[in-house]
Amino acid sequence: MIVDFHAHIFPPDICDNREEYLRRDPTFQQLYSNPEACLATAEDLLRSMDEAGIDISVAVNFAWRDAALCRLTNDYILEAAAGGGGRLVPFCMFAPDSGDEAKAEIERCVALGARGLGELRPDSQGYDLNDSREADLLASAAQTHRLPLLFHVSEPVGHAYPGKSGLALESFYGFIDRWPEVQVVAAHWGGGLPFYALMPAVKKTLAHTYFDTAASCLLYRPEVYRHAAEMVGAAHILFGSDFPFLPQKRCLREAEKAPLDEEARRLILGENARRLLGLR
Repeated sequence: MIVDFHAHIFPPDICDNREEYLRRDPTFQQLYSNPEACLATAEDLLRSMDEAGIDISVAVNFAWRDAALCRLTNDYILEAAAGGGGRLVPFCMFAPDSGDEAKAEIERCVALGARGLGELRPDSQGYDLNDSREADLLASAAQTHRLPLLFHVSEPVGHAYPGKSGLALESFYGFIDRWPEVQVVAAHWGGGLPFYALMPAVKKTLAHTYFDTAASCLLYRPEVYRHAAEMVGAAHILFGSDFPFLPQKRCLREAEKAPLDEEARRLILGENARRLLGLR
């Protein structure tokens, strides 16, 4: 089983009327104001999966600040997953400014089949991950409903690119240190956090943390797979593409050629995701 743990889909109306939504959300504008920045529907993702040879994709939502946009896109992802023959796993979003409605939206999505929350961007959505009602809500929802939390985590160095700004390493680390039982996925190799696992205290804190490989080929050399597996263990790494920002086929081929033993590759390409999500 091959699982892409990080793929984005949007309702057709957002894909067809991008300009309207650029005006409605500043983070969406930052990432998608360039007409060449790809948007994709569920149908686009399923076609890509067929072409790449991917069995299941986690369809993650966007970090909208507006409750109506969260609900609109949550509904689309949930409906796509329900009609996708088990090939799409829905991750939903909540609006931090919606107060008590945020908890209700999470519970509504869980009742409709949501398997996780993400892609979370606390800084973009306007809340503090370490000291806020929203952070407590995330931890409570994750524990109550056994939901993995997928966070966008930014590397503090390297080249700049649209969407790089986001959750700082120290803020993310503070959250997982405070909530050690919550299952957390740090996107984009966790902004380099696996390399701090050479510190025994950090390795212990990362016991329930996973790292996805989304956009890896734009950030690191292929050796990152081997080094990260040595630092945090292959059982903590999840293959992800960041589709449609990058083609799934390209990302999968890189992972298949990465300098890993076959057991580590099997874990990363699907087995870890299967266990984390309870897939059959």
